[in-house]
Amino acid sequence: MLNPNLETIELSKDDYQRYSRHIILPEVGLDGQKRLKAASVLCIGTGGLGSPLLLYLAAAGIGRIGIVDFDVVDSSNLHRQIIHGTSWVGKLKIESAKNRILEINPDCQVDLYNTALSSANALDIVAPYDVVIDGTDNFPTRYLTNDACVLLGKPNVYGSIFRFEGQATVFNYQDGPNYRDLYPEPPPPGMVPSCAEGGVLGVLCGIIGTIQATEAIKIILGSGGTLSGRLLLYNALEMKFRELKLRPNPERPVIEKLIDYEQFCGIPQAKAEEAKAQMELAEMTVKDLKALIDNGSADYVLIDVRNPNEYQIAKIPGAVLIPLPDIEDGSAISKVKDLAAGHRLIAHCKMGGRSAKALAILKEAGIEGTNVKGGITAWSREVDANVPEY
Repeated sequence: MLNPNLETIELSKDDYQRYSRHIILPEVGLDGQKRLKAASVLCIGTGGLGSPLLLYLAAAGIGRIGIVDFDVVDSSNLHRQIIHGTSWVGKLKIESAKNRILEINPDCQVDLYNTALSSANALDIVAPYDVVIDGTDNFPTRYLTNDACVLLGKPNVYGSIFRFEGQATVFNYQDGPNYRDLYPEPPPPGMVPSCAEGGVLGVLCGIIGTIQATEAIKIILGSGGTLSGRLLLYNALEMKFRELKLRPNPERPVIEKLIDYEQFCGIPQAKAEEAKAQMELAEMTVKDLKALIDNGSADYVLIDVRNPNEYQIAKIPGAVLIPLPDIEDGSAISKVKDLAAGHRLIAHCKMGGRSAKALAILKEAGIEGTNVKGGITAWSREVDANVPEY
């Protein structure tokens, strides 16, 4: 409904007062505020990006907002997911978001979808909305969102964040490019670390999220230049913006239907390979490790393959820090070999994945080892609650 019948839309006395700073802008005006009230926006995800953009969409007077998410609020979310509060920890993110949206704009219709977006439900969920905003953090859902928007002819406002860097653009708008023009093929599974592994500057989410909200509002108003055809790159650490041009690829395959996006992104194969590697590795529980430490045994060496800053947060007694990147590039292989000489090699990380990868590399170099299941997270939960969980 990007071109609503404005004569049928009425603003209340409260609307005139609430949105007065919008209405006096010539680029918005009375008709523009009516467009915002008539508009519907679907936000996929209520995490780092979804939080700020939902707040500003509600404050701007968007009449209908849909939210897709199935996660619950965790305390580790709160440094960046500003729509949620401490009292909502353990509760559904969509309910938390709706509660906050209605505090800002009680006249907004908020539709909740407590589900993961999938090939089975995406078209039905996306269809009723004028604009879709991608606030997701994984490649299968990004490709799914893109393809659903292409099939239904919906603008797709895209953003992504990692560590200190973010990017934003608008896909599938006015014959512009779509996500597959930027990323024709997904990267191999595991190549791009998650925010849980790599970290993210909390305020970065606010910057990229509000850029997405700005683009959605301009699309609805039909005024100003959008990021369609331009990829905006932002480096918070250096406080620098730059742009790359994006164009539709004439040889891009035509999107005719939704597919299995987990399969497309290689996730089942990666999980199978990981499971196979795990089966070939010896494992021990954190309680087994605790018993070994308590017995005062000297026939083992414990290595921690996390990053140095993670090591500063929490440690298992006696663990030697050897970051995974140093094992991957081969620079630490000889050091591990010396440490393991005459000793049983045990490795841990945050949750067990990186240490399994490290041990697989070491195994190829002729060094056998045992992986600690659940890593230091399991240690904190099952052995020593004084060790911070992060």
